[in-house]
Amino acid sequence: MIKLRIDGNEVEVNAGTPLLKAAQKLNIEIPTLCHYEGIEPYAACRVCTVEVVRGRRRRMVTACNYPATDGIEVFTDNERVRRARRLNLEMLLGRCSEVPAIRALAAKYGVEKSRFGYDPKEKCILCGLCVRMCSDIVKANVLSFAYSGPRRKVVTPFEREMATDVCIACGACAHVCPTGAITIEDLSQRRGEVPEMYLGPKTAISIPFQQAVPKVPYIDPDACIKMQTGGCGICAQVCEPEAINYKMQDEVVELDVGQILVATGYQIFDASQMAQYGYGKLDNVLSALEFEKMLNSTGPTGGRVLTKNGKEPRAIGIIHCIGSRDARYHKYCSRVCCMYALKFAHLVKDRTNAEVYQFYIDMRAFGKGYEEFYSRVLDEGVNVIRGKAAEVVEATWGNEREGHLLVRCEDTLIGKFREVPVDMVVLCAAIEPNVDQERVGQIFSLSRSPDGFFLERHPKLDPMGTVNDGIYLAGCCQGPKDIPDTVAQAQGAAARILAMIAKGEVLLDPIRASIDENLCGGCKVCNNLCPYMAITFDDVKKVSVVNETLCKGCGTCVAACPAGAITGSGFTDEQIFAEIEGILADAGNK
Repeated sequence: MIKLRIDGNEVEVNAGTPLLKAAQKLNIEIPTLCHYEGIEPYAACRVCTVEVVRGRRRRMVTACNYPATDGIEVFTDNERVRRARRLNLEMLLGRCSEVPAIRALAAKYGVEKSRFGYDPKEKCILCGLCVRMCSDIVKANVLSFAYSGPRRKVVTPFEREMATDVCIACGACAHVCPTGAITIEDLSQRRGEVPEMYLGPKTAISIPFQQAVPKVPYIDPDACIKMQTGGCGICAQVCEPEAINYKMQDEVVELDVGQILVATGYQIFDASQMAQYGYGKLDNVLSALEFEKMLNSTGPTGGRVLTKNGKEPRAIGIIHCIGSRDARYHKYCSRVCCMYALKFAHLVKDRTNAEVYQFYIDMRAFGKGYEEFYSRVLDEGVNVIRGKAAEVVEATWGNEREGHLLVRCEDTLIGKFREVPVDMVVLCAAIEPNVDQERVGQIFSLSRSPDGFFLERHPKLDPMGTVNDGIYLAGCCQGPKDIPDTVAQAQGAAARILAMIAKGEVLLDPIRASIDENLCGGCKVCNNLCPYMAITFDDVKKVSVVNETLCKGCGTCVAACPAGAITGSGFTDEQIFAEIEGILADAGNK
């Protein structure tokens, strides 16, 4: 450790510590435009100039890269230092005349105008922070210096305006740029684009959302600099438990299980398919899920209802049944839309002064307490219009005072066509089966109903069971349902599974297929036809074998066997003939 004095205050630091850091230890501010923690400084801006005195020798140095030595005295704000800074700032102001950061710092030292010229367009001070961040930390090597002298500038490879093939769009260069010369374009601000809404901070390493289970961070490999270029790695350096492993890969784990609960969920209907509502084309047209994230206290707006320009909407239109109860898309009702649309209206009324319009076909408030909540929302002043909205269009110039969008609809209760001006539209999209529903059904031999959801064993007597013993359904993979119904079905399925485990044995249906190995020719026709995958081929005996546990006795293989080698247990020709003889014999005695 060494001792030095800064502006009359003694401080003890490690030998070689830059004077800038030594001053920070004393809470002495030294201005700089080119220093960033983690990047080796080389005093490009020279605004951090200070005076160092050792004995009778005085010299002007840059604080960001001058090492502290024992016994020196440093002055950070005397007249010589201020004069040197004014000259440096005047030169920077001549190069980048309209950069707010430079103008503010220059004004602090009394420099209002530069004697070295005026350039309102230039923003880069050639500090090199972006170049070193890209090459040393990120290791993408996208940015570099080109030319020398007055022509010197920062360029991308081959001076192309966009280097999309090598740039990973990490934003690190824009983050360290002190003058705003590098910016990241927010594509969500383009016309019609819906801003991405996250619950909580969204960085390369983050917790998915506040209620996540388990609540641990994860790394997005597409956004992580370390996993893209091999650079950075700062999170691993600061993690004390050393819990970060960049080499971890996804694993496929095989487990032997006796029962399976299928709860693969659903997906939301893509509202952009219904172009008449302007989703993806008009600003402030949101899906219900995006609006839900906006209302969340950990969302991008902190729970405030805001339009794209950051203002509170004057009126909001909520349109029901987008993609559901529609013969062109889904004929079924999604069941949850009416109630969460009423919840949206209630929250908007609670947090804003906006008018709320509900455009509905039929209000289906079927659950416990739902009708009462519907009445409460009506009492709060929400406007309900019975009639499916026809389209959403931009308001004409004369109508913008009332709203930027127009919802056109027919009010069936009064028998009139209406145009309702609003600032924001929320689309309540349908619940639909996952895109991989068919593939999952093939894996577990599950049938699907005409609407695409998995088919239960019986809609009333066994809504969580399937035709395959030991495979159960829960949630919206079986059909649209709200939270109480999903929880009830899941608890019922779990109880069935636990009951089977506690019982310890399984009762099998006696009706099943059997194969006569003497007649089987090994054609494998039955293997491919069995819907329950209960028939396998014995390569040693060259015959097909029935797994009696899996077989349901449907008779498909019996009808298809070209050799007649398969029969249904209890239904052989001899058994059927015997039954007929018994019936006839009994009739003859009478």
